[in-house]
Amino acid sequence: MDSGIIGKIEKARRYAEEPTRIVFSAFQCTVQGDNRPHTVSYDKAQWSCDCDYFVTHGYCSHTMAMERVLGVMLPPEWREDPVPA
Repeated sequence: MDSGIIGKIEKARRYAEEPTRIVFSAFQCTVQGDNRPHTVSYDKAQWSCDCDYFVTHGYCSHTMAMERVLGVMLPPEWREDPVPA
């Protein structure tokens, strides 16, 4: 292994240990629900899910799970729980 790749691996490890370096702006994923998989997407600080609950409420267990998984890697406006009290 050459020294260049060793340096890249060390830098990648350091970046991964500092998740605040990573901020998602858009993505799509599948969350396996209890009954079926759901497509969850995030674009320009807006969540979307194909489940019926999201359509009527603007949030759901699938989007909330992703917020917990991503934590500090979301933009600051989504780092707090956006669910109404």
